[in-house]
Amino acid sequence: MGESFHEQLMLDANFLRTDRRLDTELVDKLILQLNRIYPQILTDKEATKFRNLDVPTCVRLGELLTHLQGQGEEACREFYRALHLHVEEVYFSLPTRLRLRDSSDPLAYPANYKQRYVLNDRGPGFFLGCFSAAVAMAFLYYYGESRLTGGSRTLGMAALGLKRKAEEVLIWYTEESLLN
Repeated sequence: MGESFHEQLMLDANFLRTDRRLDTELVDKLILQLNRIYPQILTDKEATKFRNLDVPTCVRLGELLTHLQGQGEEACREFYRALHLHVEEVYFSLPTRLRLRDSSDPLAYPANYKQRYVLNDRGPGFFLGCFSAAVAMAFLYYYGESRLTGGSRTLGMAALGLKRKAEEVLIWYTEESLLN
């Protein structure tokens, strides 16, 4: 790691100020961690100042980061340790962490980290619609036209929105049942 924690905090400060995942509760946890574990970094008076709920969270976080940069390398390192402990997803998405991860071994993993294993991104409504259509078709096929009137007409109408092969099978079934 070529950069010091102080330099890294200077580079990450803008990202931390604008990240919406750092809400009031998480900022308070970070302040309390620094105050209770390392009172030489953040005294009780300073912690009370940074935990003032009358001041917006982004302003309090900005002031805290500026204060920690003024405290030196040890304070910056302990801030990163508290961030890693309480808000791990933010810690690993910091620009300096992403750069270190990407530069360590660029051949090990592809650079596309955002893509997840999503098979269908249309949501549960789409799944339920497709599942209910499949159940309805299976129901019609199982009971056949002898027990349900209009079953062949329903299958003929269902064929309108399907692919060519499925459409041919449903129309063939409809025509065959009409001839009998």
